[in-house]
Amino acid sequence: MKSKFVAVTLLLSLVLTSCDAVDDLLSFNISNETSIKIKSTSPINLPSEIITPDVTTNSSAEFENNKTKASLVKDVKIRSLKLAISEPSDKTFTFLKSVHLYISTTNSDEVELAYQENINTSANTIDLICTDKKLDQYIKADSYKIRTQVTLKETLTKDVTVKADMKFRVTADPF
Repeated sequence: MKSKFVAVTLLLSLVLTSCDAVDDLLSFNISNETSIKIKSTSPINLPSEIITPDVTTNSSAEFENNKTKASLVKDVKIRSLKLAISEPSDKTFTFLKSVHLYISTTNSDEVELAYQENINTSANTIDLICTDKKLDQYIKADSYKIRTQVTLKETLTKDVTVKADMKFRVTADPF
């Protein structure tokens, strides 16, 4: 009886490991970035909205480079979203209380992409907490919109430009 249990456990481990290995072979990353301009006129302690220009995905070329196509993509999730202040170069995120980023397309509803609350850092980069939303329809589209909601805890004396670097994990079916 004990040997049957060990055999079944080994078999299940092998199957689960091989499925993960196959998924790794059929997975790749897509990177996109956009700039977010936080105006010096933004109110303190009140959320303010920032809409960025459309982000072009270039996904069809990325899919082709990874030997797949949009119809075979089965799962896209955000893996990391890092914000970095690009202007002014000496500014840090001490002014920011919270940030939420949302993604949408003209054909898809808006969903939250990533966020960070109670920001308490004197660095000029921050990593956001990524949601676990399925993002296939957004990354397969030619472009998408990013809406940012920020809450400031300090008055800004000049506009701050932040670069959002997004990395998506794409998994496709083999055929």
